[in-house]
Amino acid sequence: MTDLWPRLEALLGDAERPARYINREWGCVYKPDADFRFCMVYPDTYELGQANQAVRILVNAVNAAEGMAAERAFLPAPAFCDRMRAEGLPLFSIESCAPVAEFDAVGITLPHELAATNVLETLDLAGIPLRADVRAEDDPLVLGGGPCAYNPEPYAPFFDAVSIGEGEEAVPEALALIRRLRAEGAPRGAILRALADEPGWYVPSLYRWRDEAEAQEAGTWIDPVEPGLPARIDKRLFEGFAQSPGWEPCIVPFTEVVHDRLNVEILRGCARGCRFCQAGMMYRPVRERSADNVVTSVLAGLANTGYDEVSLTSLSSTDHSQIADILTRLNHACEGKGVRISVPSQRLDAFGVDMAGLVAGQKKGGLTFAPEAGTQRLRDVINKNVTEDDLFGALDAAFAAGWRRCKLYFMIGLPTETDDDIKGIASLASRAYDRAKAAVAPDQRGNVRVSVSVALFVPKAQTPFQWDGQITPEEALRRVGILRRSVKHKAVDVHWHDPSTSFVEAVMSRGGREAAAWVEAAWRRGARFDAWTECFDGQAWRAAADEVGIDPEAVAQTSYPTDRVMPWAHISTGVSARFLARERRLADEDRTTPDCTFGTCSACGACPSLGVDNELAAPRTAPAAVEEQEAPHV
Repeated sequence: MTDLWPRLEALLGDAERPARYINREWGCVYKPDADFRFCMVYPDTYELGQANQAVRILVNAVNAAEGMAAERAFLPAPAFCDRMRAEGLPLFSIESCAPVAEFDAVGITLPHELAATNVLETLDLAGIPLRADVRAEDDPLVLGGGPCAYNPEPYAPFFDAVSIGEGEEAVPEALALIRRLRAEGAPRGAILRALADEPGWYVPSLYRWRDEAEAQEAGTWIDPVEPGLPARIDKRLFEGFAQSPGWEPCIVPFTEVVHDRLNVEILRGCARGCRFCQAGMMYRPVRERSADNVVTSVLAGLANTGYDEVSLTSLSSTDHSQIADILTRLNHACEGKGVRISVPSQRLDAFGVDMAGLVAGQKKGGLTFAPEAGTQRLRDVINKNVTEDDLFGALDAAFAAGWRRCKLYFMIGLPTETDDDIKGIASLASRAYDRAKAAVAPDQRGNVRVSVSVALFVPKAQTPFQWDGQITPEEALRRVGILRRSVKHKAVDVHWHDPSTSFVEAVMSRGGREAAAWVEAAWRRGARFDAWTECFDGQAWRAAADEVGIDPEAVAQTSYPTDRVMPWAHISTGVSARFLARERRLADEDRTTPDCTFGTCSACGACPSLGVDNELAAPRTAPAAVEEQEAPHV
């Protein structure tokens, strides 16, 4: 493979943070003798991508296979992208500084909707044709995956194949298939046809996209171009997660990255059932690593990396059935060593006095809780299953245990929301501030800070609220204004997300294959790094919509009945469409559904569909409010 290092080295003197682009970090793996090479790309800068656990997991999984090598690549910062284009330097891998276009296969993760234009920036900088249908036989196969793959259609023309679900086993198996078929001389089309038969793989080019009327009549938007192709693509599940070690080889970067610490995943999945939450639907069922596994993994990771902070990651870490045992043992093992044990996702109804004493040891930074809505009615609508008493109890415990800062996350624009619900956010935040001050000594009250962060609701594919439209950006700003005027304490800071970026997110979340032309037109008009506030160009997206004839407002803001077939109906998380529709109906009735890991099955369909049950390390203890409810029957 071509070595681009001499050309890159000549440019690094002018690069911001040149450590982004050099290799040989502690823990990296380089396999120059492998006969099949895979490059895993995160479509943003090194600082963001190196912290991504999916990149680490997949690179390790492929490198563990004999004869196959995996390397990493990241999108350079905007100014360096431009400099590379000016110098004719293509996108390169970190480990060997080889052109990404020379690899046999390239994987690009889709971490969030605003990364769409960065996918095209990645392909173009690499010298790979943007659209799969014009790639040549010697171009690498471009594979996609990640959270946004659960509605792959806005990205479909740009990928040869898309992995649906968890990739620990699916990706190495697919690459082994590609390797074998290429060695046999199979053409690109034959390889893609073979991939389409693999569980969890979607090959968009093998399906015709139907128009609206035909799709609603047929019950699906895709039409296979030949017999034998699956009509539905079921997600792939890594069934061995709970038994797999939490520690695996980990790279220690030369430069500071986001979440620059040891990350150990302690459980996967969440059955709390928040009706807006895509992750809570797509990662079911719940699987926990045991306390012994987690503690052993953390201590091994600290010894191998030298980090002084470890994060116990998951969608809801304080739900782990053995979390108290895990934290007690880790705090004891790390006592006097200056190591911080953090739990980034804390549930309000699980954060009591004991938990407050266990989390973070002696280092008290800020805590984050997510009530999501300001009134109990709306929390019931979204199935949050927490109360004001839960919040105030958590604040009492946290501030009495030494915390002085707390951030509260809310959403505006949720289905059925009224102005009274917005005012409820201000009321709840103000009372939370009063409660926090009351929990500390008088001489410490001046240090108490409570901040409110408000995001605009984005209707996500594969959720009960997928049929609900987003409010307009203008209406979002009106509601933010109500909130700001309603907060009575100057010490309560209010922050909000730009609704124009959330609007693009909604279009990408709900759009069909026609949205791909919109993405490409926006990119050609300069849109890239849209998740960066200073780079987002709303005018480029607006002009692109006019150019390609798409109505983004209709895509983002139209509400539908629950019998409408959505553009991702052919992609299955295991959770049934019937369950999603039922949950949407219960939302209108202000009725909640309990978490099945604490008791009764909620009949979401994931376990029987996927052939895997919830796998807990020990029985979970349900909050009293949940124990009293019964799951609605299907």
